[in-house]
Amino acid sequence: MAYGWRWLRSLIFSIQIYLAMAVLGIVFLPWAAFSRRGAFMACKLYCRWVLWTARWMIGLRAEVRGEVPTDEVMIAAKHQSFLDILIIFHAVPAAKFIMKRELLWTPVIGQYAYRIGCVPVNRGKRGLAIKKMVEDVASGTQLPGQLVIYPQGTRVAPGVKTPYKAGTAALYNQLGQACVPAATNAGVFWPRRGIYRKPGLAVVEFLPPIAPGLDRERFMARLEGEVEAVSDQLMRESGFEPDGVR
Repeated sequence: MAYGWRWLRSLIFSIQIYLAMAVLGIVFLPWAAFSRRGAFMACKLYCRWVLWTARWMIGLRAEVRGEVPTDEVMIAAKHQSFLDILIIFHAVPAAKFIMKRELLWTPVIGQYAYRIGCVPVNRGKRGLAIKKMVEDVASGTQLPGQLVIYPQGTRVAPGVKTPYKAGTAALYNQLGQACVPAATNAGVFWPRRGIYRKPGLAVVEFLPPIAPGLDRERFMARLEGEVEAVSDQLMRESGFEPDGVR
């Protein structure tokens, strides 16, 4: 009975956040079409709405730990669900994500992602996309902000081990910026698929920056080691045992 009630609440919550996305997307569209600030305002407001309604509708709270990056850095984040995207975007001043190019054609999400400066990447052609992005940054045409990349390339369910991709190291070396690792346990409460959302405390933790200048092997080893260790710790804190997943 309790599970059925929580599932129903999760369904209502899921419906209303997509309705809110459509409403805010339409209301802010005239401003967002001509102003990046308008696009950011719409997206920030949407994040606040989802995090607020999650708290009282399904008992899911969000928390940010560590020092939130505010300057020009690359954020290399663990990605488990849509929730960790919302938490990061809400926390940092001007996040822009490396994302799948197909998302540009998604109603509302695609248009606003383009306006805030997200970088679309073709599957199988990540190297070309990274090269183009580095060229844009060097020429001063890339919009300022905190560039968010997912080193594993996609959402990864809690406890599942997926290798970190070399494109993150290429970007780190070519941009010459500090990299801020970010860990999360968001997928424990908000899964990749399905309706059901669990109550609890979802955390995104920003870890100490990795200064520019490390070689590829040392950078990747440090990034993966730190993000996975802290993510596992956060999952255990929430009652999920990552080592039990096969």
